[in-house]
Amino acid sequence: MITVNGEPMEWKREMTVRDIIDAKRYVFPLLAVWIDSVPVPRDDFDITEVPDNANVQIIHMISGG
Repeated sequence: MITVNGEPMEWKREMTVRDIIDAKRYVFPLLAVWIDSVPVPRDDFDITEVPDNANVQIIHMISGG
């Protein structure tokens, strides 16, 4: 089990950040992700595996003026 933005989510072996984004249906073009308070580069979302019991934070960046 992992936690994503404070909510429990079932963990699967070899789960990546991209898998979580897809499962949560996040479609925002600019996302910031942390796993256990460690930032994940956007270019690594497809290859960064999420360990069991991880705390994942995902936020979308909003620009404006």
